[in-house]
Amino acid sequence: MKTLEEVADYVANTHLIELDKTRLNPVFGVGNPNADLLVIGEAPGADEDKKGEPFVGRAGQLLTQILGAIGFERADVYIANILKSRPPGNRDPLPEEVKAHIPILHKQIALIQPKLILCVGRTSGTSLLGMDSSLKDMRGVFHDYHGIPVLVTYHPAALLRNSNWKRPTWEDVQLLRSKYDELTA
Repeated sequence: MKTLEEVADYVANTHLIELDKTRLNPVFGVGNPNADLLVIGEAPGADEDKKGEPFVGRAGQLLTQILGAIGFERADVYIANILKSRPPGNRDPLPEEVKAHIPILHKQIALIQPKLILCVGRTSGTSLLGMDSSLKDMRGVFHDYHGIPVLVTYHPAALLRNSNWKRPTWEDVQLLRSKYDELTA
């Protein structure tokens, strides 16, 4: 598969895990296919499953605001998830589900070729980076994904539940913006 469209078609027509059989829509990804910034979440929620697009609910609105606060329009970045199908009750993805879907994300990254990746949430960061760490330990520093700097911060849904995490998230995304400006200067 040499294009995002081919990969999206594969995802739409293939059942890799049980969740793929129960989803309303595959949630492949959205945005600029040539984006310098890739944002990766964990898995679709109910709103995303209905629409077939990542980050369209309340957390998505907050993500759009966060990106806007550091000078990014949603249409300028690419947004994807580790899982392309919604886990029931928004539970955490199971290890075997991540293992089945992560190659799709790897292919998306290879095709988009971003200069920088922002992982929102612990599951997103640990799944992409293949590490077992706390969010606290992953935050505030850049990690490496095949030469691409990766920053991990709080998921917007977590910020809706705990406003104490807004300040550290703001610090993280300012760090992200500085790195972006450095890489694209």
